[in-house]
Amino acid sequence: MNKIKVACIQLTSSPDIDENLAAAAKLVREAAGQGAAFILTPENTDQMRRYVKDRVAASGDMETHKPIAFFAALAKELGIWLLIGSLGVRVSEDKLANRSFLFSPAGEIAQTYDKIHMFDVTLSRTEFYRESSDFQPGRQAALADMDGVKLGMGICYDLRFPHLWRDLAKAGAQILTAPAAFTMPTGEAHWEVLLRARAIETGSFVLAAAQTGEHEGGRQTWGHSMIIGPWGEILAAMDREIGIITADIDLSEVDKARAAIPALTHDREYEKPT
Repeated sequence: MNKIKVACIQLTSSPDIDENLAAAAKLVREAAGQGAAFILTPENTDQMRRYVKDRVAASGDMETHKPIAFFAALAKELGIWLLIGSLGVRVSEDKLANRSFLFSPAGEIAQTYDKIHMFDVTLSRTEFYRESSDFQPGRQAALADMDGVKLGMGICYDLRFPHLWRDLAKAGAQILTAPAAFTMPTGEAHWEVLLRARAIETGSFVLAAAQTGEHEGGRQTWGHSMIIGPWGEILAAMDREIGIITADIDLSEVDKARAAIPALTHDREYEKPT
């Protein structure tokens, strides 16, 4: 798998889980039909809701949440590596984990990752988010092995914490995944810059599948899914439409980028400011 075709799916998820599963599956099948061996969907693939309490009520745990078995079966049917950007999995009576799932071509869960950094921000008087009120943050970085390809997993707001991605790259990750549901103001200002920076800093491919358009309650997401090479070059991108982007990637480019600028080996101890 040194040379593989990858794909990012861009969606506008609604509150209807069945509707979202059908929409995602249609595009995953289309990407697989184009030869993609590794396919990535956005954060909140299962549902986007205005009120998280409604999402908690509609979600199950690892044994009962319908999308888990659905996407496992889809990966097996198509014989692909499938990363579902995130699903809301119930971990207590009133909280979810924002959990990314990597399914193998055998339909097995190869790895999961719970979003570590919570999106607790105030963008304006009318647009603010308190993710930590409803989601339990993860505590473990996640590295996966896809038939010898090393994959580092993150979700959305994690993009703003470069040490996470650096740690993943230093542990061997060649591809970094950043499924997201970026807001319009932060997406327009920061999305491309953050993605390219994480690729350049780590000498890694970065795959970012995004939510797009208008969701329940009028929430707007930025879209602009991207596939970026280890030198920071944009290999594929889209605007705000629903659809697919693909790229043929050569993992030897990771070795070349890291050999040219071996920054991952140049860490030095220093005294932190007080």
